Amino acid sequence: MNEKESTGVSNFIRNIIDKDLASGKHVKIITRFPPEPNGYLHIGHTKSICLNFGIARDYNGICHLRFDDTNPEAEDVEYVDSIMEDIRWLGWDWGTKLFFASDYYDKLYDYAEILIKDGKAFVCDLSPEEMNKMRGTLTQAGTESPWRNRSAQENLDLFRRMKAGEFDEGTKTLRAKIDMASGNINMRDPVIYRIKKAHHHRTGDKWCIYPMYDYTHCISDALEGITHSICTLEFEDHRPLYDWILDQLPVPCHPQQIEFARLNMTYTVMSKRLLLTLVKDGHVNGWDDPRMPTVAGMRRRGFPAAALRELSERIGVAKASSIVDFELLQFCVREELNKTAKRVMAVLDPLEVEIENYPDGKIEYLEADNNPEDPSAGKRLIPFGRHLLIERYDFSEEPVKGWFRLAPGAEVRFKHAYYITCKEVLKDASGNITKLICSYDPASKGGWSQDGRKIKGTVHWLCKDTAINIETRLYSHLFKVEDPMSCEEGKTFLDYLDPDSLVTKQAWGEPSLSEAKASDAFQFLRLAYFTADYDTTTDKPVFNRVVTLKDSWTKKGKA
Repeated sequence: MNEKESTGVSNFIRNIIDKDLASGKHVKIITRFPPEPNGYLHIGHTKSICLNFGIARDYNGICHLRFDDTNPEAEDVEYVDSIMEDIRWLGWDWGTKLFFASDYYDKLYDYAEILIKDGKAFVCDLSPEEMNKMRGTLTQAGTESPWRNRSAQENLDLFRRMKAGEFDEGTKTLRAKIDMASGNINMRDPVIYRIKKAHHHRTGDKWCIYPMYDYTHCISDALEGITHSICTLEFEDHRPLYDWILDQLPVPCHPQQIEFARLNMTYTVMSKRLLLTLVKDGHVNGWDDPRMPTVAGMRRRGFPAAALRELSERIGVAKASSIVDFELLQFCVREELNKTAKRVMAVLDPLEVEIENYPDGKIEYLEADNNPEDPSAGKRLIPFGRHLLIERYDFSEEPVKGWFRLAPGAEVRFKHAYYITCKEVLKDASGNITKLICSYDPASKGGWSQDGRKIKGTVHWLCKDTAINIETRLYSHLFKVEDPMSCEEGKTFLDYLDPDSLVTKQAWGEPSLSEAKASDAFQFLRLAYFTADYDTTTDKPVFNRVVTLKDSWTKKGKA
C-alpha cells in the first residue's frame, strides 16, 4: 500500500518489537491475520488487519493471511472469498503468504499423538454436559475426568479409532492433561480434538475429527514462523494454554502472543453470531447491506477504504477496552470524500421554478468544478433552461429573520448559474405551492454579478428538461440506541432496531449521473455524500447516502 506512509506512532506492541529487534531475538518480523471463515469481516476486524499488515509494512516484514478453518459446520467458501476481497479492498496484500489451518491437519494430528505418548493428552468419554459440570468455577477447582489416567497405549488406540470414524459425535474427545485445579479455567484439561462428521470445504470427507481453535492456532503460528501473534484482549486468558502447547511439542519456534483491545463502536453489534441472525432472519438485506458494520456493507454504502485505515490510525492501540463513537468513523469518511468525491447537483423534494424572462426551449451549458478541493478533477458542463427544479425547503413564503434562500421578492444565487428573483407563487386548489415564477439577471452568469452587489443565499437546482430520475437510499443507524447489547429486561438487541434506518426516496439528478458506475462517489451539493449502488433490480440509477455533510464530531471537541 503506497497511499499513506506509516505515521510511526509508538505503542506498546511496537515497543516490544523494537526491543526484540534491538536484542537480536528476531531479524525479520512476521505477523499474521487469522480470520475464521464463518462470516463476513466487520469494522472490528479492520483494526486487526491494519495493525498486523501495517506492522509488517513498517518493519519491512511479512504478514500472512491464514484462515483458521477448524469448524467445517460453520465455514463456507463464500466467506473465504469475501474476506480476501475485503482485505484487498482495504489496501493490503499478503502476496504468496496465503495459508489455511487445514493445510496442517496431518501435522496437527501427529503432534496430538506426541502429546498422548508423552502422557500429556487423553481420550475422554464424558459428554459435553458432563464435562461442563465437572469444569468447576472461578472460585472452585474442577473435577478430574474418570478417564484421565488411561494408559498412553489405550489413549493412542482410541484416538486412532476416533480418526477412523468408529465413534459417534459427542461420545469422545481428546483433552490436554494439564491441571483441573488451575485458577485459569482454560488450563483445566481443555479439549483439543472433537469428533465432527462434517464435510470440510477444503479437505472434503478426509477427516471426521477436527482440532480445536486454541490447539490449532498456536501450532499454526509456530509452523509459519510467526514472530508476534497479535490478537484481541479476549484471548489474554488463553495465552497460558498457547504457551503450554508449544512448550510440550517439537515446534520450529515459539511465537509471542500479544493482546490489544478490540474495536467496539456505538450503534452496532460486532458478534458474528448476532450479525448472522440479522442476515438469516431478514432484518437486513444480506451481509453487504449498507447498514451492516461489515466491511462489505461499508464498502457498498460508500465508506472509502482510506477512511477505515485512517480510523484505525486515530484510535491507536491500547490494552484498555473502549467504545469508539460511530461519528468518528463518519468524520474520517467526510474528510476523505471531501477530497475525492465529485460534486453534482440533485434534488430530493422538487419544486418547479419557471424563469419567465429566459427563452423557452433554449438550453445552455454552464461550467462547474468537479471538485474545488482537487483542481485535477477538471470541470463539467451542466444544462440550464427556462424550467428548473429546486428543493422545496429552499423556498419560504413567509421567511423568518436571517432567511437567505428563495422567498417572494428575494434574490438568490443559483449555484454556477445566475441570480434569480422570485416574482410569483402558484398554488393548486388546496393551497399547495406548485410552481415559482422567477426572473434571472443575464449579467450574473456563473453566479456572480458584474455590478458588485452581494447575494448571501445560494441554492442548488436542476434543469427540469434534462434531469434524470434517480433512486436515493437514505441510510442511518441500524439501531436506535448507542449500545444495543445493554438490553432492558425481557428485550433483546433486535428490539432496538430502527425501522427508519433505510428511507427510499425518488429524486432527480444531473444527466451525468446516468453514467455513474458502482462505487463512484459524489457530493450532492448541500445535501450529503452519495455513492452509486450496484443494485440492478430497478430501472433507474441508485445512490446510497454515505454520510450527511454536517459533521458534529469536531463540535464535541473530539477531533
